Amino acid sequence: MNHNLFAIFERRMRTRGDADFIGTRDSRRYAYQEALDATERLAGALTKLGVTPGDRVAVQVDKSPETILLYLATLRIGGVYLPLNTGYTSDEVHYFLSDAEPALFVCRPADRPDAERVATAAGCPQVATLGTNADGSLMDIAEQTAPRTDIVMREENDLAAILYTSGTTGRSKGAMLTHRNLSSNAEALVKYWRFSADDRLIHALPIFHTHGLFVACNVSLMVGSSMRFLPRFDAEAILDELPQGTVMMGVPTFYTRLLQDERLTPELTANMRLFISGSAPLTAETHREFEQRTGHAILERYGMTETNMNTSNPYDGERRAGTVGFPLPGVEIRITDRETGDEVPKGDIGMLQVRGPNVFIGYWRMPEKTREELLDDGFFITGDLAMVDERDYVHIVGRDKDLVISGGYNVYPKEVEQVIDELEGVVESAVIGVPHPDFGEGVTAVVVPDADADIDEDKVLSFLDGRLARYKQPKRIFFVDSLPRNTMGKVQKNQLRQQFRDSYR
Repeated sequence: MNHNLFAIFERRMRTRGDADFIGTRDSRRYAYQEALDATERLAGALTKLGVTPGDRVAVQVDKSPETILLYLATLRIGGVYLPLNTGYTSDEVHYFLSDAEPALFVCRPADRPDAERVATAAGCPQVATLGTNADGSLMDIAEQTAPRTDIVMREENDLAAILYTSGTTGRSKGAMLTHRNLSSNAEALVKYWRFSADDRLIHALPIFHTHGLFVACNVSLMVGSSMRFLPRFDAEAILDELPQGTVMMGVPTFYTRLLQDERLTPELTANMRLFISGSAPLTAETHREFEQRTGHAILERYGMTETNMNTSNPYDGERRAGTVGFPLPGVEIRITDRETGDEVPKGDIGMLQVRGPNVFIGYWRMPEKTREELLDDGFFITGDLAMVDERDYVHIVGRDKDLVISGGYNVYPKEVEQVIDELEGVVESAVIGVPHPDFGEGVTAVVVPDADADIDEDKVLSFLDGRLARYKQPKRIFFVDSLPRNTMGKVQKNQLRQQFRDSYR
C-alpha cells in the first residue's frame, strides 16, 4: 500500500474535479483538476532538476497558490518539503541549507543572485525561482518538461517534511515529520472540526509554518474544500471575505485587530461556522469580546512544530476561554513533575508530554537532542508547562524556559499576566525573569498601556497587592508601545529578557 500523503490527496482532488481549490483576491483560481494537472508538471520539473525520493526541497518564497502546488509536487515524487520563513537572512538560510543538504533551493526571483551565492557556499547543487503570479524559472521548466503522472511509493514513516523550530534557545532544530504524522493529524482535525467539501476557508496565514501549511491546507485537501488565499492578514480584506466564508484560522492578533472595526457584527459573520485560533495564547478578554460582538465562540487549540495539533476545544460543547480543550482522538497527554518526571495530580502544574501518531520521529541529524526530548515510551517533552482542570480541560501555563524562579519560588508568568491584564488601561503584558542579586531572578512585567491611559508603575503594583502572593508580584514594571512578536504572533520573551537584563544591577 502506498502511504504517500499525496496519494490520499490525489484521490480526493480527482473526485472534486472543477470545484474550487484555491482562489485569490486578484481573480486567480485553481480548480482541483487544474491543481492536480499542475502538480504533474511541477513533478516533472523537480525530477529534471535532480530531485529524487528522500531529497529535501528547500523553499523560501512569497505566499501563492503555486507554492502549495510545489509542496504537493514534492510529496508526489517522494521528496521532503522544507519551507523557510521569508524573513530569514542569508546567513540563516546558509545554516539551513548546510544542515539539511537539499537537492534544490527554490527562492523568490529577485533573490536569485544572492540565493545562488548562498547555495554554492552551502553545497546545494540547484537553485530555481518561483514568483507570486505563476512565474519564475521553476514554472518555465514545468511548462517545457514532460509531466510525471506517477505517485512515488512511500512508507508511513518516510519523511514528508522538515520544519525548523524558531531557535529562540540555541540553533534551530529540524523537526522530521512523516507521511503518517501529517495524514493522521489532518484526518483527526477533519472529524473534530467537522470539515466538509462545502467549507470555504479564509486563509491569511503564512505557509512556511505548521498552522498555515499543514493545519489549513492539509485539512482542506482531505475533504476537497476551497481556500481563499490572502497574501497576509489584512483586516479590510478579511471583513470583505467573511460573508462568503465558512471557516477562518488565525492567530490571536487577527481577532484583536478585527475587534477594532465596528463592521464586525453577527450579520457579517452569519455564514461563518467556525473561527479557530492558535500559535499563541488567546486572552480570555478577546474570547469574550469576540463572542459578544459576533455570536461566535472562538475555538482555541494547541499544537507545535514537532507534533502538529495536540488538543482542541470542542466543536460541540463549551469552548472555555483560557484553555486549549482536550486531547485530539488518538493523542495522549500527561503532566509530569519538572524534576522527577512523575505524573502530577489533576490541578497541579507540570511539564506537558504528548504521545500519538502526530508526534515527529526526531530532530534532523541531532540524535542526542532527540533522545533528550523524545522518550523511550513514545512521549515527547513539549517544553510547555500545563495543568488539567477539574473538567479535564488543558491549560497551557507557559514555556518551561519562561518559568521564573525567584527566591526559590516558581512563578508562572501567565498567572501574573492574567491579573495585570485585568487592570483598566492595560492592553497586554508579558512577565519575565531577569537576573537579580538577591532573588536569583526578579519577576519583571512589561506592560503595553492604552494610548490615553493614566497608568504608572505604582498603580499596577497597587492593583496586584492582595491579588497575588508577594513572591509573584513584579519587582519592576516597564511600559512599552508594543511587545516583540514573531510572524505567528508569539511574544518573543527572549528579546525582552535581553532588553531588561540589567534592570536590577
